[in-house]
Amino acid sequence: MELEQLVNVSKEIIKLNQHPSGGYVASPLFPPYSYSWLRDGTFIANAMDRVGETKSAEQFYRWVYRVLKDKRPRVSELLRKHENREWIDRSEFLGTRYQLDGRDDHSEWGHFQLDGYGTWIWGLAEHIRITGDSSLLEEFRESIELTVDYIMAFWHYPNFDCWEEYPDYVHPATLACLYGGLKALGELEARPDLIERAELIQHFIHTHAVHEGRFVKSIHCINEVWQPAHYGVDASLMWLALPFGVCEPNDPRMLRTVQTIEEELKHGGIQRYMEDTYYGGGEWLLLTAWYGWMQAELGNQAEAERSLAWIASKADDLGRFPEQVDDHLREPDVYAEWIARHGQPAHPLLWSHAMFLVLSDRLS
Repeated sequence: MELEQLVNVSKEIIKLNQHPSGGYVASPLFPPYSYSWLRDGTFIANAMDRVGETKSAEQFYRWVYRVLKDKRPRVSELLRKHENREWIDRSEFLGTRYQLDGRDDHSEWGHFQLDGYGTWIWGLAEHIRITGDSSLLEEFRESIELTVDYIMAFWHYPNFDCWEEYPDYVHPATLACLYGGLKALGELEARPDLIERAELIQHFIHTHAVHEGRFVKSIHCINEVWQPAHYGVDASLMWLALPFGVCEPNDPRMLRTVQTIEEELKHGGIQRYMEDTYYGGGEWLLLTAWYGWMQAELGNQAEAERSLAWIASKADDLGRFPEQVDDHLREPDVYAEWIARHGQPAHPLLWSHAMFLVLSDRLS
C-alpha cells in the first residue's frame, strides 16, 4: 500500500478497535492483549490528536478518568502505608491495564507498573494544548489528583518496566514518563510543587542512570547506593528525549545512547534490548518509528524516511501492522516456543499503527 493509504488505514483500525467506553484494545486478535493499557492507550490517543482525530483521543481520556475516579480509597491506603513505612505488596498497587469496560484486571500479570500513570497525565496535557479544551482539567480533577498523589509518593519504587519485566529495578524510561506527566501538568496549571518534583526526577536520572556517557536500561539501590542493574541499553530510552524531554535529542548522553542502540539493536528495524527473548527478540515497529522520529529531530531526514518505509513494508495486504517481525531474531531457538504457547505475535498492534502515524505526521 502507498503511505497515504496506510495512514488512513491506521486511523480506521484504531477507531474500529476503540471500545464504546473509550479504551483502545492493545490488539484485537491476540487474547493476552485484549485489554487497554494506560501507557499504550495514551500514545495511541496522542497519535490520534496529532492527525486530527481529537474526538477519539478525548474519548480515551474520559475512559481513564472513569477507570480511576473510584480509586481514591485505595490510593489513600497506599499513601498511609507509605507514610508509616509499612510493607506494601505489589498486588496492592494500581493496575497497569484494565478491561475495556473499565473493570480491574485480575489475571496473573505484573500489575505494579508506574509508566502509564505519568503518561496519561502527559497525554491529557498535550490533548488540552492541541484542542484548547481546558475544561477537561476540572471535569477529570478527581482522577488527575489521585494520579499525581500516587506518582509523587511512589516514583522511586522498583516496579515492572514498560515491557512488563524486571520488577525489582527502577527504569529510566518509566521515570521519564513520570517526569513528563508532572512537568506537563505543572506547567499547564502553574504548579511549582509538580515542576519541582519533575526536576528532582530529572536530576535523579542524570545522576544515577548514566554509565560511560550514556543512559542505562535500569538501576537499583544496593547498600543505599543507586547503581546500574542493567548496564546495557533499551530502545525505550529514546523516550527520555521524545516525547518527555528529560534531555534534548542532541544531548551527548542521548546521542551516545542512540549510537549504542544502533550498534546493538538495529537491523532494518529496532529491537528492544540485548537479552530480549519474547518471541525470539524480533524488531519492533513502534520502536523503529521512535528511532525514525529521533532521526528526524536530529536532522537525519533520509534515515527517518527509511525507517518509515521499513515500517510500511511490514504491513499485510489489509494494511495491518504487527508488534514485531522475525527478520532478525536475537534468540531464534525460543521463537517456536512462543508460537506454541500463544500463536503468532500480536497482529494488528494498535501501538504500532499509532507510532507509524506519529512518524508519518512528523515527516509530512
